[in-house]
Amino acid sequence: MSRRILLALFFLFAAAPAFAADILVVIDIKTQTMQVRVDGVTKYRWDVSTGRKGYSTPAGRYQPIRMHKKWYSRKYDNAPMPNAIFFHRGYAIHGTTEIKRLGRVASHGCVRLHPDNAATLFALVKQMGTENTVIRIKS
Repeated sequence: MSRRILLALFFLFAAAPAFAADILVVIDIKTQTMQVRVDGVTKYRWDVSTGRKGYSTPAGRYQPIRMHKKWYSRKYDNAPMPNAIFFHRGYAIHGTTEIKRLGRVASHGCVRLHPDNAATLFALVKQMGTENTVIRIKS
């Protein structure tokens, strides 16, 4: 009897990740693009701006640390950072007013998005949970 229970528990826990909703945000520094995948399916592809010369965007694998609907940079003249998703130290994914520069390096290291896209990503991560979100930045 205990063997059946153990076997049932094994299959229950083995199948558990299939029920969790996972978000994978992939930022490609070379192409200045972001892909957002939900449960392995690409839902969005957007242009971004990452760190310009002298201000690199850190490559690696991260999870959101904190999120703020409205945030202002203390370091860069109180610059607005709407729908900010912080992932490493002071680095964040956030909306920008410099829409014309999307698709090119332009930031001080953060990942800039069109404000509408930043709001969409923010809402998605808030809904699904930061613990279910991975941010991967590749150079």
